[in-house]
Amino acid sequence: MIQFENVVKTYPNGVQALKGVSLTIEQGEFIAIIGLSGAGKSTLLRSINQMHSITDGTLMVNGVNVSSLKGKALRRFRRDIGMVFQSFNLVKRTTVIKNVLAARVADMPLWKSLLGLYAKEDKLIALEALDQVGILEKAYTRADQLSGGQQQRVALARTVAQQPKIILADEPVASLDPVTSQQVMSDFVKINQDLNITVVANMHHVDIALKYARRVIGIKEGLIVYDGPSTEVTNDILKAVYGRELSDDELMGA
Repeated sequence: MIQFENVVKTYPNGVQALKGVSLTIEQGEFIAIIGLSGAGKSTLLRSINQMHSITDGTLMVNGVNVSSLKGKALRRFRRDIGMVFQSFNLVKRTTVIKNVLAARVADMPLWKSLLGLYAKEDKLIALEALDQVGILEKAYTRADQLSGGQQQRVALARTVAQQPKIILADEPVASLDPVTSQQVMSDFVKINQDLNITVVANMHHVDIALKYARRVIGIKEGLIVYDGPSTEVTNDILKAVYGRELSDDELMGA
């Protein structure tokens, strides 16, 4: 469970990115966060794993007060939270499986990780993760020989190999074409359903957010203006989130 109680985030320049946000996310949910650039989407997402520390309020993740964590305790906490970015963050000159195996380094002795001596169990976990996203056959291909969509799938497989309870995705398909975006989002849905991993994703494409997420959180100027089923999002709700009517083109990349 992820629980925000009156969470405030004020940056040093005085910008208040979150203004008393309260919400609860249950284990196994698939949630899309929508809103304009600068509305507070990334701050909300990245506060969950304390990439951005909150200024006031309480943020609990699986019974842990996130603000209290530092050092080793914070690193241990983050092992249960995977992160997928718009940029794939892969080592392009090495193989796909080595990129995925990087997720297992945290549980290895330092000398083994430096030498790349992965246990058979870790290799099986990596291969299973690649199978989950449908690119097992690319395991021994160099990452720089893959398409953008395939590279994002590798990034997702790496996160799955971490065996997290929560996956945070920051604009995961913003740089992909529409067809590839839908393929990658289908992978997110499969992982969410098959492994009961909570997925919280910032979404640039409103139409994709509504199609794949079961719950949508709309944020505007640091405030939640909608929190409910994706099936109940109307044009009036989108107008409240974005401040105006959206054109068809904007729905596909507002």
